[in-house]
This record gives sequence, C-alpha cells and structure tokens, in this order.
Amino acid sequence: MDDNKTILSQAETERRSGGLMELVRTVVIAGVLALTVRTVLFEPFNIPSGSMIPTLQVGDYVWVAKYSYGYSHFALPGAPNLFEGRIFNATPHRGDVAVFRFTKDTSIDYIKRIVGLPGDTVQMREGKLYLNGSEVPREAEGDYAAIDEHRTRMEGDRYREILPGSGGHGPVAHDILKLTDEGGKNDTPEYVVPPGYFFAMGDNRDDSADSRFMGDEPQDLGFVPMENLVGQAKWIFMSVDNAHPFWQVWYWPTEIRWGRLFMGVH
Repeated sequence: MDDNKTILSQAETERRSGGLMELVRTVVIAGVLALTVRTVLFEPFNIPSGSMIPTLQVGDYVWVAKYSYGYSHFALPGAPNLFEGRIFNATPHRGDVAVFRFTKDTSIDYIKRIVGLPGDTVQMREGKLYLNGSEVPREAEGDYAAIDEHRTRMEGDRYREILPGSGGHGPVAHDILKLTDEGGKNDTPEYVVPPGYFFAMGDNRDDSADSRFMGDEPQDLGFVPMENLVGQAKWIFMSVDNAHPFWQVWYWPTEIRWGRLFMGVH
C-alpha cells in the first residue's frame, strides 16, 4: 500500500511539475510575441496634451504603426544605441500624423503632423501656412471649443486645411484649430528643411511647441531628424475624458468617449 502511495505521489508531482513548466513556457512565448508585435508592428501611445486638437484629444489612445517608416534604434525597447540610421527606410508623406523622439531629449515621445519634407520651404504669415511659396488652402468650418490638458477651455476657429500630397499620394485634408493670427508663431521666417529632416506642426496651431521654434530653449523642437521617427498614428482604440479622479469608478462609463473609439487618424 505504501509503495502504491509513493508511486501515486511521484506521478502527481511529475504532473504538477509538467503543468508548471507548460505554464512558464506559455507565458514566455506570449511575452516574446507581445514584445515582437510592440517592436515591429504596433505600439500604443497616450495623448497627454492638446497640441493636436481637433484631430487628437487629450486622453486619446492611439495605435502607431512602427513599420511605416522603417526602423531606427528608437523602435527598440529602451532605444539601445545598437546602430545608426534606419532599416527598411521609407520616407514619410506630408500630412502624416507621426510619433517621434523629441530633439532635445530622445527619451520623450512627441506626436505632430508632418508638414515639410527635405527641400521644402515652410513659413507662417499672418496665421496662414505657406509651403514652397504657396498658401496652403483652408476652409472655415465654424467655431470650435475644446479642453486642454490643464482642463482649460480654449475657443477658436476650426478650418479644414489641405496639404499638397507627396510621394505619389494625393492631397491630405485635415482639421486645424486657430486661436489667434498674432504672435511670433504666426509670422515666422521662411524655413528650408534640410536633407534627412522634416518639419512638424501641431494641428492646434497656437498651442503647440513644434518646428516653428528653432531656438536653444529646452522646449524648442526645430527640424526633426528622420532617425527620430517611431511610427505613424493609425487609429484611436480608446478615448477617456479624465474629468474625474481615477478612483471614482462610477464615472468610468461616462468618461469614455464612445464616439471616438476605432476612429482613423487623418
């Protein structure tokens, strides 16, 4: 009888050990697959500021396609400096909404619209965008109000801007928010985008730290190296208003902006 118990005990131990190893194996495989998807295909990003209003709202969560422009070392977890340049490099298009590393601190991710490509001239005159010497057409869409990251209400005019296409792509129509036509950011020098760089702007034109700021201040973006590109924002998979503290769980259903879920980013 004792021998039978011993045999059963050994069998049970082996069964449990085998089950544990199978669980560990499954977890490791799932982790590797998730890391591969995040590194090579898609990575989620949260929108913390109002610089891309009205296209993106504070509290939007977007999927970013990391394969859109090829891969630099910034595509890797932790951005180890293993190589320079980009693998499978592809030039972005005017009008793309792209995630990239901040020029003054590459540990910080930025999201802006690509307005100028290498060789383009970019200028703001009296609040209007000029590209390669021509005014970029825009159509008035009426008044617009939004809430920024500080829960401050901003009111201005919404326009449908139409950027000229690039690389065989057609024109890109997207919305912008204008709060004023005054100030240095609305009357700039003519910038010529150098090779290997692009010019990025926020759709919230008067509340965006972007390539119009070329100085040495810590917040100035300047021209952005192509190497800093992480990927192209494709669609919104979640959007949360965050008007109430996180612990007030009874507000969660009303905090979700249901109408923005699964919207494409244009």
